[in-house]
Amino acid sequence: MEFIIIFIMEPYFNRSYDELEPFMVPKRILVIYGPRRVGKTTLINHYLKSREGKARIKRATGDYLSDMELLSSRDPKRLLDWVSGYDTVFIDEAQRIPQIGLCLKILIDARPGLSIIVTGSSSLDLSGSLGEPLTGRQVPLKLFPFSVGELRKAYNDFELKNNLEDFLIYGMYPEVRTASSSSQKQMVLNELADAYLLKDILELEKIKKPQLLLNLLSLVALQIGGEVSLNELSRSLKIDVKTVERYLELLEKCFVLYNLRGFSRNLRSEVTRTSKYYFYDNGVRNTVIQNYNPLSKRNDAGALWENFMVIERLKARSYSGLYARDFFWRTWEQKEIDLLEEYSGSLHAYEFKWTPVKKAAAPKAFIEAYPGSEYQIITPDNFLEIL
Repeated sequence: MEFIIIFIMEPYFNRSYDELEPFMVPKRILVIYGPRRVGKTTLINHYLKSREGKARIKRATGDYLSDMELLSSRDPKRLLDWVSGYDTVFIDEAQRIPQIGLCLKILIDARPGLSIIVTGSSSLDLSGSLGEPLTGRQVPLKLFPFSVGELRKAYNDFELKNNLEDFLIYGMYPEVRTASSSSQKQMVLNELADAYLLKDILELEKIKKPQLLLNLLSLVALQIGGEVSLNELSRSLKIDVKTVERYLELLEKCFVLYNLRGFSRNLRSEVTRTSKYYFYDNGVRNTVIQNYNPLSKRNDAGALWENFMVIERLKARSYSGLYARDFFWRTWEQKEIDLLEEYSGSLHAYEFKWTPVKKAAAPKAFIEAYPGSEYQIITPDNFLEIL
């Protein structure tokens, strides 16, 4: 089935961080994390273009061996000669540069007036490299695939709701959203998953048995919306639990999977030691299991809706600066809530339903344990209210 796509994108689409100037803090380095091909480089280039004529800009990338060799040298004279006469430095894919944090510390200490912007597609390597050398010296931001909130800048609510099924099947990557047909979207997603998402993980961590990682990802893809048992995954893959934990952590740090943990504070019956895993992008999830069927021909529409909404809330919180802890809630008696956010001293609960439901109250056990908490059922009719 071919979906009718209403989006005709311009070469540049406005993002939530279009105004980067407020994040350019003196004596601090702007670090933008996020998966490959979500638009980090495009975002920075758009910002730097606005500075043309006002500043001299030096560019480098961890994808080039010459840049990698220079920026990992830790030679103050070479580094300062390299930036001599420049006001702004942009280093793309910095996670590929060994000990990049020490290089950046040398630059920012010697040239406190220098503006430095760094991007990376793996928080595992980049945050680890930057951590100690740049403590108190960085401004971190995360950039995701397009969010519904960003698309609302250009399209009305009717148009967004009309394309909701397409979002659930093909996801929100910029190249996917600008593709003109379902077949083109599938081609983009397959290339994205094979050449970038998984290849990056395998290269960065020198994994000896890449098929195990792919098999693990496939098993998790079939369990979105459900609690994941590490022991069960271990038995299915015939590997030890510690290896399962390590691989899941890699998938989290490389922005493939998002780990949502159980919440508990009052009830003995609450389940707390389990996790749910969601994909940062629905399209990547469907690519892993090679299922692009329309929702009318599949039995996981509810799970896709839940995955989509959990991640869209994550994007909305991140871009609005709302700092919250998030969980799912469930009791041993199978009473559950899909998403629970804790901020400003209160709890905000969301239950995601793909099919229309009559107005329903929160589980009695939850209301009794956490009086005063907010509770909403989110459907395709009202989902824009929380994004």
